[in-house]
Amino acid sequence: MGSSNDYIHIVMVPFMAHGHLIPFLALAKQIHHQTGFNIAIANTPLNIQYLRSTLRGNPIPGIHFLELQFNSSDHGLPPNTENTENLSLDLIGKFFASSVYLKTPFYNLLKDIVKKQCTPPLCVIADVFFGWAVDVANSLNTINIAFSTGGAYGTLAYVSLWTNLPHRRTDNAEFNVPGFPDRCKFHVSQLHEFLRKADGTDLWSKFMQPQILSSFKSFGWLCNTVEEIEPFGLDLLRKYIKSPVWSIGPLLPKSWLINSSAPASVRQHAGKEPGTSPKKCVQWLDMHSDDSVLYISFGSQNTISPSQMMELATGLEKAGKPFVWVIRPPLGFDLKTEFKPEWLPEGFEARMSRNNQGLLVKNWAPQLEILSHRSTGAFLSHCGWNSTMESLSQGVKIIGWPLVAEQAYNSKMLVEEMGVAVELTRGVRSSISSDKVKEVIEMVMGKEGKGRDMKRKAQEIAEHIMAAVKDEGNEKGSSIKALDDFVSTITKARK
Repeated sequence: MGSSNDYIHIVMVPFMAHGHLIPFLALAKQIHHQTGFNIAIANTPLNIQYLRSTLRGNPIPGIHFLELQFNSSDHGLPPNTENTENLSLDLIGKFFASSVYLKTPFYNLLKDIVKKQCTPPLCVIADVFFGWAVDVANSLNTINIAFSTGGAYGTLAYVSLWTNLPHRRTDNAEFNVPGFPDRCKFHVSQLHEFLRKADGTDLWSKFMQPQILSSFKSFGWLCNTVEEIEPFGLDLLRKYIKSPVWSIGPLLPKSWLINSSAPASVRQHAGKEPGTSPKKCVQWLDMHSDDSVLYISFGSQNTISPSQMMELATGLEKAGKPFVWVIRPPLGFDLKTEFKPEWLPEGFEARMSRNNQGLLVKNWAPQLEILSHRSTGAFLSHCGWNSTMESLSQGVKIIGWPLVAEQAYNSKMLVEEMGVAVELTRGVRSSISSDKVKEVIEMVMGKEGKGRDMKRKAQEIAEHIMAAVKDEGNEKGSSIKALDDFVSTITKARK
């Protein structure tokens, strides 16, 4: 189907969080690049503004942004609250619940598109959290495809835990989760507090259960992973939801997967201003030897408790390994406030700077640039899926410190199935000692034993990821083939 006219082939509707908006935009770019299809991304005005800002004044013909009206004040939220960024934990549940009110404006928008072009789009691609999109798509004679921005294993754990609440049926700390074999025991400490307390009648259950169960009725699912790195998770997910699952990841800028010296326009693809210039980060990394630096970041919306921050800093100093730490105010303080030296051991930053052991980056850092640098040897990460894929694509092993969402299940998979990670601790309530920090860093950064095995496995995974996105003549990687198959399937479904 040609795309020279204004026909919208696909309408996308991501959940309102940066960790969802960015992969949806990356998916839109990938589909447009591979097919020439016109794609519309629908979201609330401030999120559309954010997505436009990430393009840095280089709009892509064929990708359109459409606004959905949403007034956060109608839902007991602060004015102009349109995504999870900087939203306190007590308001997050309310925000999720409010997202179902996008159903009517989305229906009206899709109806207008159908009326204007006299035929429906080939499909809607909606976030897994927007199960209501299945009814909207069906009512306007198109199909809904659910897109999971996470990996297969983590996605299955997340949707099965929320829809089955298996931890409520046992007094044991360890339990089985429907969809997983018995050997994959889960632990209650891997569940976020909201899920741990859920009983089916709470605010979170009342949002999650109907939305996820409706998403199961989608025509098929897209997953931001790679067939060769998650064969186990993909097999389990396909069996559980009994629908086609196309693994089309990683949704990273192509230039990073072909070579690590990506152009500057690609570097800041998250649309955020760095706390330290990318040039300074690279110059600092250049001073260190290969695989010697530990990169530390907990993602754009997370932080750790004051006591954990103090122990982590002390442990880093004891370990004596060079590090780059993307640091934000600890739990209990506004993440947007200026970082105070008292949150770290006395004189810590000055000592780290003086002996070139540590670079503290306030707020945001050029993550892909750091991970792809020859001197970066490991990543202390919250195990969010976007960060995980960035790390794996560069063959960098991981020290896991999962905090929220499906991060603990990603960490579990990285440790148990891939063998590329060691978990330091989990959550913001855990007590952690500087000695444990030192011990884990030394083991993972070591050139022998476990450290060496993890590095070898991480490099193998990076090779699989590179191969999956290969698109040269007759040579097509698994993710390119999966996207081709997806397009051919939705085109046939129309006929």
